[in-house]
Amino acid sequence: MSPSESHPPLRIRDLIHPIVAGLISVLVNYGGTFILVFQAAKVAGLSPELTASWVWSISIGVGVTGIILSWMTREPVITAWSTPAAAFLVTALATTPYAEAVGAYLISAAAFVVLGLSGWFERLIRLIPPGVAAGLLAGILLQFGIKAFGGMSIDPVLAGLLIVTYVALKRFSARYAVIGILVLGLLLLRMQDRIDLTGLTLKFATPVLTMPTFSLNALLSVALPLFLITLTGQYMPGMLVLRNAGFKTSANPVVTVTGLGSLLMAPFGSHAFNIAAITAAIATGREAHEDPSKRWIAGIAAGVCYILVGVFGVTLAAVFMAFPATFITTLAGLALLGTIGGSLATALADVKTREASLITFLAAAANITLLGIGGAFWGLMIGLVAHAVLNGALPRRARPAIAASAAEPAIKRGEANA
Repeated sequence: MSPSESHPPLRIRDLIHPIVAGLISVLVNYGGTFILVFQAAKVAGLSPELTASWVWSISIGVGVTGIILSWMTREPVITAWSTPAAAFLVTALATTPYAEAVGAYLISAAAFVVLGLSGWFERLIRLIPPGVAAGLLAGILLQFGIKAFGGMSIDPVLAGLLIVTYVALKRFSARYAVIGILVLGLLLLRMQDRIDLTGLTLKFATPVLTMPTFSLNALLSVALPLFLITLTGQYMPGMLVLRNAGFKTSANPVVTVTGLGSLLMAPFGSHAFNIAAITAAIATGREAHEDPSKRWIAGIAAGVCYILVGVFGVTLAAVFMAFPATFITTLAGLALLGTIGGSLATALADVKTREASLITFLAAAANITLLGIGGAFWGLMIGLVAHAVLNGALPRRARPAIAASAAEPAIKRGEANA
């Protein structure tokens, strides 16, 4: 039975872990990558009002679509803005008028709506072998695991305390390990006066409508790269995160709903939002809840947090970004350890496909960047080629249940060991 097929009644204690998982995913997103949005806004020469509108539109859009999809599917569908696209815009907005960029956002969003309605992306996802998918996910997440311990060189007290606490809680109270390091880390930062909220004044964000203009230059230099980067860097690994955790949600409604959301929010500055990849892994594993059927609450919790940040625009986003980088990377890495380990176990479980899965893992971990496309895409391509060469051919028919069946025994074993 898949995690979405049974909906037992919820109790108060069922809410704690998924809510914390959703909060951590939001914290990691804002604290880790949101600075790219401000950098892109600065390059484009946007006013504070337009920048605040960008923050409002992307946060509200991500929050609403995440809540809708998680509620509809009863699975933890975490949505987020396109991080690789934001990195791309830091360069692209330097030479593209903002109104033309908004027009390009609309074209890219419309393309995702068409893609979702066509069903083509779902058929493609089903053809990816489970071992390759698991190797890709482990490779993408590896850097986060490494950074969790790399923080010892930068901030040994903070990183060391979080790591020791995590290991101790895993030994004596595994269910509260992630919650424990989050609370302890915040308390330590407060005691060290590294979180200063004295000057914080909450101001409501006001959306600003920008009338789009369309040009061939923006179509080719912004819309097309934005579509490809978001598709390969976010949607593909994001869907594989869900599949590796045993969830069977079709990609079609996910792509369609997020595409529609991006279409509606683009005139207010939102460049693109989509299913999350890295932060989604925080909410899909055992750390979110031992019972997979209750992890969808993390998607609702994350959506609510995003909406709250969006309502106050730059104010709350700036608070999240003020957290020390070591705290964010260590927290994210430790929260993802279970997913990394589970993905590696799945990738290497089948002796026949082990080498192809290992190649996928290493290629994804290398984070190859070619032709403006990031490591997730190239890791997947290299893994698929290796699988075809070493095992004769790629699958010829849809295999959605295989990824789920591979993950569910691991989930059940984890529940037995908890």
